[in-house]
Amino acid sequence: MTTLPRPAAALSADEARRIALRAQGFLGAPDRRSGVRGVLRHLGAVQLDTISVLARSHELIPYSRLGRVGRQTVEAAYWQTGSLGASPTRPHAFEYWSHAACILPIEEWPHFAFRRRAYRDRPHWNHDLPDGTYDQVIKQLRDEGPLTATELGGAKRTSEWWDWSGTKVAVERALMYGEVVCVERRGWKRVYDLAERAVPGGLLHDELDDTECVRRLVRLAGQSLGVGTRADIADYHRLKGEQVDAVIADSGLVPVEVEGWGKPAWADPAALATPPRGRHRTTLLSPFDSLIWDRARTERIFGFTHRLEAYVPKPKRVYGYYAMPVLAGGRLVGRVDPAREAGGILVARQVTLDGPKAVPAVAEALVEAASWVDCTTVRVERMDAPELREPLMKEVTRFLIAGLR
Repeated sequence: MTTLPRPAAALSADEARRIALRAQGFLGAPDRRSGVRGVLRHLGAVQLDTISVLARSHELIPYSRLGRVGRQTVEAAYWQTGSLGASPTRPHAFEYWSHAACILPIEEWPHFAFRRRAYRDRPHWNHDLPDGTYDQVIKQLRDEGPLTATELGGAKRTSEWWDWSGTKVAVERALMYGEVVCVERRGWKRVYDLAERAVPGGLLHDELDDTECVRRLVRLAGQSLGVGTRADIADYHRLKGEQVDAVIADSGLVPVEVEGWGKPAWADPAALATPPRGRHRTTLLSPFDSLIWDRARTERIFGFTHRLEAYVPKPKRVYGYYAMPVLAGGRLVGRVDPAREAGGILVARQVTLDGPKAVPAVAEALVEAASWVDCTTVRVERMDAPELREPLMKEVTRFLIAGLR
């Protein structure tokens, strides 16, 4: 931006951290009445990922905020209506490209019109689309109702993951155009339906122009972050910096100065209205949690370097295949690389601690996660500080015994 407004407030680094934690649902009492759907609406986007260790990432997101919410409850909250008399094909959420492939509140459908238009105007695609296939897919969905790509005629031409069939190309293109919507994941397969049938009529439109779509997404990103730089806000829904610049003055966010950030920032005025207070959540975080999506932001706020090493060759991994940061007291105090074994055992394949003071919090997070996935035993394999193994196992045992009472 060439001209920056004067900051409306000056925040300490600690105040900014606490504002961010509250905005993301980790500080203060969780809203259990609104449950998983409330978490989704509050965050605005929940990232999907294929990796499942404790559970898939979209299940871990509400767990980390609400505690031991049932995994089937999570899936039902995303995809089922539960409204008396409502059509069972109308979900509370839809899947689309936001920060990445994300579950989004159905109320956000109009805000992604700018992205749907961009896909429709795209000059080229990586996959060829055979003549007539697109129309055939739309007709089949109209005639038969929600279907997976396999049910539409096959997702792949060969066993190679990238070798999509013409049917899969067509339905994915229809998804990006907004003519088709993903109404649920079934065995990790997308279930497609016509948007005209799945999206409530009052939301099924592309009436907002590009500027208004982006303005609303910038405002919502600022609310979900609490406070953030231009780059933080842009990254939340993967907008371009210049798109943010064009609308941020009219977004409702206010300019602030944050100690140590070195860059201009904007905050949700509601987040500034009351000081962030309440109980801190102690939990394992999905590596794809929106609290730690952006590496630069995570390092700036928490002094914590977050890297996913699932795609790093095993000999080069530092923290483990699926190292999950441990949040406690509003800080990131360590990492756990978990696994599950037969017999109800949660295995911490590698544990990295930020000193002895982190031991009780890591033990608590491990035991709660074990209980959530129906494990009754916790075993620790490797630790970066072997002298802390015995204290950690003592705390684990204490929490396990307390949980049995």
